[in-house]
Amino acid sequence: MGHYDTNLDKNNANYVPLTPLTFLKRAKEIYPNYEAVVYEDRKYTWDQVYKRTVKFASALNKIGVGKGDTVSFLAFNTPEIFEGHYSVPMTGAVLNTINIRLDAKTIAYILDHSEAKVLVVDRQLHVEVKKALSSLKNKIIIIDINDKFADQAKCEKIGELEYESFLNTGDENYDWKMPGDEWQAISLSYTSGTTGNPKGVVYHHRGSYLMSTGSAVAWNMPNRLNFLTIVPMFHCNGWGYPWTIPMLNGRTICLRNIDIKKIFELIDKYDVTHFGGAPIVLNMITGAPETDRKKLKRKVYVLTAGAPPPSIIFKKMNELGFEVMHVYGLTETYGHVTQCAWNDAWNEFDEEKQNEIKARQGVRYPNTEGIAVMNPETMTEVPKDGKTIGEIMIKGNIVMKGYFKDKDATSKAMDGGWFHSGDLAVMHPDGYVKIQDRSKDIIISGGENISSIEIENTLAKHPSVSIAAVVAKPDEKWGEVPCAFIEMVKDKPVTEKDLISFCKETLAGFKVPKQVIFCDLPKTSTGKIQKFELRKKF
Repeated sequence: MGHYDTNLDKNNANYVPLTPLTFLKRAKEIYPNYEAVVYEDRKYTWDQVYKRTVKFASALNKIGVGKGDTVSFLAFNTPEIFEGHYSVPMTGAVLNTINIRLDAKTIAYILDHSEAKVLVVDRQLHVEVKKALSSLKNKIIIIDINDKFADQAKCEKIGELEYESFLNTGDENYDWKMPGDEWQAISLSYTSGTTGNPKGVVYHHRGSYLMSTGSAVAWNMPNRLNFLTIVPMFHCNGWGYPWTIPMLNGRTICLRNIDIKKIFELIDKYDVTHFGGAPIVLNMITGAPETDRKKLKRKVYVLTAGAPPPSIIFKKMNELGFEVMHVYGLTETYGHVTQCAWNDAWNEFDEEKQNEIKARQGVRYPNTEGIAVMNPETMTEVPKDGKTIGEIMIKGNIVMKGYFKDKDATSKAMDGGWFHSGDLAVMHPDGYVKIQDRSKDIIISGGENISSIEIENTLAKHPSVSIAAVVAKPDEKWGEVPCAFIEMVKDKPVTEKDLISFCKETLAGFKVPKQVIFCDLPKTSTGKIQKFELRKKF
């Protein structure tokens, strides 16, 4: 052993497990009277948020919640779910946020599989939740969120306890627990399984801390920013922002439902500086009628992820005063781990070329140790030629601990020392990644690989197309051919023939959709198009 390893051990003075819980404590100590969370007519300072989370943690502790237990939340973006990101881990327990659009069967599966002790649930969700509870194997304590801004006609009492009165059974001097080890689980998120049951992704305190610091650096986030919660806090813990924003003494403005008119009103009222959203939300913003929009007083910074955005969306958002950065990640990586970091040399390019670059998934975040595009069979990197397709592989402290109670799936996902994303991409000569497709969405026609995303990008440039989704349609001659599903812009009719001709102007013949179907596209709660539903039509 060398001198650098002698009498230089970890101790309580020089080593503390990393956890985002300390961000809230710091905000409360330094900025106690600053506004922290705003929702409709409710406003809480950091001192109030801290007291509320400690009391809720204490109340949970009193009913037997402790280290290793699961507490589930089924909630809209309201202060309760924000508080849950602190109160639940303060007891040593693990926060499980559940997608509010799931059906009863899937909710029941998640509550059973996670062995949830407590479910905190918004009363507006009573229909599916009551069905789910009736089929549970385990007994569970229910705490209702009774939000007066919910759709009261759709609300009904679910459990015997109510959030505010339950919170008030807690002690504001409760001695909450820091994690004994930064590898300790902090949250559990179930991925939307298109086939079979969803898988439970486990995050640790260290990864959540590093995601927060990495996000602030990658997005140049300033102190005192105003953050609008458009991304659901149940989705990858709102991309980690309930932990990031307190670190910056930022203010969180809660948005219960996606409502474009309301988004513009909140931006105006609270001087919103930042928000994240799937491309579909940006599409709704740019497609909204003039009467629903307000002119921006300042530039608003936007992150988009969740589905590869068509390049035209950057142009449309920029014209309204939004600066959009494209990021990429998965539930398994705590949210975003790559960004399309801008290079000043690109300012020379014309707007269309710039927007094409902005649609790339980009380069790794400062908190990500490795991003590579590899051949999954050989685990060697593909050439950086912008053409050879491989699978995106990720490495770093922001890769999940693993899948909950699923050793085989975890081993498979981490095979070869990298996390396998399942996303197919090319690597450009400058080291920027560009997704071609999910492995299950690639269309193989007559032996040629066709990217559905490339065709969707082309269709999105047509003025009559609001959203495009392209999937493989079985074909006797070619095996598969591209078929396009289109949501049209209101009052701008277009025909199948028009769109096929439009695609022929720029796409190789074998990539042109052989059929165009006009319909409302099926979407997940985070705005991803459910392509498996479209495939079912064939």
